[in-house]
Amino acid sequence: MDNSKESSSKEMSFAEKQAERMKRLRSLNTARNEARTHNHKEVVAEEARNKLPANYEAKKRQAEWLVEDQHKREEASKEGKDYDRVKLLNISAIEAERLERKRKKKNPDQGFSTYEQATVRQYNRLIKNMPSMESERYEKQKQKYGDAFYGGPNVIIHGMHEDRKDAVDKMVNDLEGQIAKRGKYSRRRIHNDDADIDYINERNAKFNKKLERFYGEHTAEIKQNLERGTAI
Repeated sequence: MDNSKESSSKEMSFAEKQAERMKRLRSLNTARNEARTHNHKEVVAEEARNKLPANYEAKKRQAEWLVEDQHKREEASKEGKDYDRVKLLNISAIEAERLERKRKKKNPDQGFSTYEQATVRQYNRLIKNMPSMESERYEKQKQKYGDAFYGGPNVIIHGMHEDRKDAVDKMVNDLEGQIAKRGKYSRRRIHNDDADIDYINERNAKFNKKLERFYGEHTAEIKQNLERGTAI
C-alpha cells in the first residue's frame, strides 16, 4: 500500500515537470517569434530609411516648421496682429543678426554677370512675394480638372481655367510696382563728350559699361595693344 502511494507521487512529479518543460518551451517559441517579427520590421524600416535622400530629415523639419509658421501667421492675422512684428519681439538681437547674416549669405548680391542670371535673380525675387498656397483650393482644383490640372503634351487646357479677379488684381499691382521701381533707377546718365564712343545705342552703351566694370582689368592690356597696333 505504501509502495503504490510512493510510485503515484513520483508519477505526478514527473508529469508536473513535463508540463513545466512544455510551458517553458511554448514561452521560448513565442519569444522567438516576437523577436523574429520585430527584427523583420526593423530591417524593413532600415531599408526604407536607406532609400530616403540624405537630407530627408532636414527637409522634413523644414516642412514642419513652414506649416507651423503658416498656422501662426494665420492666427495672428485673425487677431489683427502683424505676425512679422510679433515674431521679431520674441527673438533676441543676436538671433536677429544671425538670421540676417544667413539671409545675405543665402542670396548674396553678386552684381551683373549675364542677362540670363539677372532674369533668374528677378524671377526668384518675384516668387518670394507670391502668396502662400491655399491647400483647400488646390485640392478642389486638382479634383475638378483631373489630368488637365498638370497639363502635358496631349492635354488641352485652353479655356478650362478661370482667372480669379483677386489674382488678376494682384498681378496688375505687382506689375505696377515693378514699373514704379524701375522708374527710380532709369534716370538718364550725364553724357561725356570726351569719352570714347564704343557703342551703337544707349542700351549697348549700358552693356559695355557693365562689361568694363567686371572685365575691364582683365582686358586692359589687350585694349592697349590694339590701340598701339601691336596686338597679335
